[in-house]
Amino acid sequence: MTEPSSNGAPTKYRELFDEQAYKLCLLGAVDSELADFFGVAESTINNWKHDYPSFLESIKKGKDIANANVAESMYKKAIGYSHPEDKIFNHNGEAMVVPTTKHYPPDTQAGSLFLRNRTSVEGSIGLNWRDKTEQEISGNIGLTDMSEDQLDDKINQLKSELEQSSKN
Repeated sequence: MTEPSSNGAPTKYRELFDEQAYKLCLLGAVDSELADFFGVAESTINNWKHDYPSFLESIKKGKDIANANVAESMYKKAIGYSHPEDKIFNHNGEAMVVPTTKHYPPDTQAGSLFLRNRTSVEGSIGLNWRDKTEQEISGNIGLTDMSEDQLDDKINQLKSELEQSSKN
């Protein structure tokens, strides 16, 4: 499906790009890397996403799966996990394979990173973990309408009251 672009030049887009974009996104590619791969500008990638819904869906699907895989891995690292592992030993010149289980303890740094970057999802338990929160304060304390002399008088009055209260 190759249709001319708005300026009449044929597009470089090809349907096979859908599968290629999907696979690249599974590997963690971002739009600028897709543009490099296809030999076009990033704005062209954005145009293709608009003009070819199957291309957009391929990118979304690949990125969603890649993001989910990373989130799952980070979660496992945060809570700790185990997996089967074969140990190979030399016993009297003979290779001996012993099945074992490798254990990884929970990683608090991974847990913190997982929680900080977790987005709110409808139906989740409502965690909103952030390193900082922003507070908005509004209102008028009545100083904005004062002249500079009035402000100086108010400051001196407050200083005097503070000195009086510290003497008591």
